Amino acid sequence: MDSGDTIIDESTETRDHEDVVLSAKVIPGAVETIKALYEEGYTLVLVADGLAQSFKNVLQQNGVYDYFTSMIYSETIKQKKPHPSMFLAAMGAAGLTHADTSRILMVGNNIKRDIKGANHLGITSILLDWSPRYAYAPNCQEEEPDYTIHEPKELITLVHELERKLHNKYGDYTYNKNGR
Repeated sequence: MDSGDTIIDESTETRDHEDVVLSAKVIPGAVETIKALYEEGYTLVLVADGLAQSFKNVLQQNGVYDYFTSMIYSETIKQKKPHPSMFLAAMGAAGLTHADTSRILMVGNNIKRDIKGANHLGITSILLDWSPRYAYAPNCQEEEPDYTIHEPKELITLVHELERKLHNKYGDYTYNKNGR
């Protein structure tokens, strides 16, 4: 899952002189969605471009930091999305491999970074088109999302739908650790 305009409303960010985000508000429904998915047993990994301290600041302030199993930041990976190393690091942190891509979802707001990077590795891409600050028209097939949602809460229904499809196709293969 991405952070900016996927969890955090980028328009509310305040930064210090070193460009570290000191505070920001969440977008409507993001906290409830993250908590619901976590409580259902889904593994959540943050995959975000920016400074680690920025994400720690805003995710802790908004009460969602501890819901993520791992956090992959461009600052520590030394690459930005759509570079495969960002997504591969997230997969590795969750104990997943290329064999697991059919049950991995990437939720983000940027077709050039989040969607293109996920699609390149065969990860299901979900565009959250909540923010009016970004263009959502793909310039190529790799930027075409598998699914589009308009607000975070729609993700819960979509995850359940994808879970059912995956179960019908592979039997007991599930997205979450609780077998739901």
